[in-house]
Amino acid sequence: MRTTKDRIRHTLLFELFILTMLVPGLSWLLNKPMHMMGGLSLCMGLLAMSINYIYNYAFDHALKRLGKPVYERSAALRGLHAVLFEVILFAISAPAIMYVLDYTFMQALLLDIGFMIAVPIYAFFFNIIYDRIFPISAPSTETVTS
Repeated sequence: MRTTKDRIRHTLLFELFILTMLVPGLSWLLNKPMHMMGGLSLCMGLLAMSINYIYNYAFDHALKRLGKPVYERSAALRGLHAVLFEVILFAISAPAIMYVLDYTFMQALLLDIGFMIAVPIYAFFFNIIYDRIFPISAPSTETVTS
């Protein structure tokens, strides 16, 4: 399993790269001031980092309880992992989007649907790259003798 230090590095890098791409694009796309989108994105990023840490910890432990290896993840499992995270994040983020941007529920829903499509794709590729740069070692098959 990943260490706490590795999970924190993963979360920080994930959010750093996505915020770098999101703020200028959202400001332009939604015709909102950069500082408004930056503040909202930063708050949402901090929220997402907190949820991400807890979610990934729980996901790894769930795999372990199910007898599945945590060091091998298929594309299907990575996809499921990303989609489940976005569903949880949506339930928390929609009210904040409505409040800050003065959006109706439908406007917030449409914006969040955009995120629910884009972020799992980003997460899928980010996690593949992250796993290659920072691999988890397979458990040793050696037995200890006394």
